[in-house]
Amino acid sequence: MTQIFLSIAAILGGLSVAAGAFASHALREKISERSLEIFETAARYKMYHALALFLVAILISRTEFPQPTLVASGWLFIIGIAIFSGSLYALSLTGIKSLGAITPLGGTAFLAGWGALTFAAWTLKL
Repeated sequence: MTQIFLSIAAILGGLSVAAGAFASHALREKISERSLEIFETAARYKMYHALALFLVAILISRTEFPQPTLVASGWLFIIGIAIFSGSLYALSLTGIKSLGAITPLGGTAFLAGWGALTFAAWTLKL
């Protein structure tokens, strides 16, 4: 799990930097200010949770056996990024407002990931 989560965290971190640069340079003149804010929110939350996934991978590497709550936390962060950031990217680029209806599902996955990480912190033996 360590290598999988580290690899995914690195890829997502890099993609969030690329998304931020794309927003600043390619999108600034092409979409509305509000759509640009939405796009940047997606990139920012992707980076936050790529870093959280990196932390989860490091914690997993320090345990003899992967703790299920840590593994769950990692997958929930990945799912949250896909749904939350993905729906916001799509919303900002297409203007289809109904895409915003699924964004809270990604936010819920983020919250569940942080909850699982909290639980793991109390049961982790390093």
